[in-house]
Amino acid sequence: MKADIHPDYFETSVRCACGHEVQAHSTVKDIHIDICSQCHPFYTGKQKLIDTAGRIEKFNRKYGKTKAPQAEEKAAAPE
Repeated sequence: MKADIHPDYFETSVRCACGHEVQAHSTVKDIHIDICSQCHPFYTGKQKLIDTAGRIEKFNRKYGKTKAPQAEEKAAAPE
């Protein structure tokens, strides 16, 4: 192997938004994540919704309006 071409390998802490912290090894010193196995609904069995920057509201504003006119057209067609 060539010398001095590999990145440094650190013992780092991975922090979740819920506050859980795990020690790991990586080339990055500190890692911050939004969701982990301690707060993910699949692992906890609880439904917990994390809305980052209003993505759900943005989706509903963009696509929620198109469903109502289509439903009205279908209801009006059988008459």
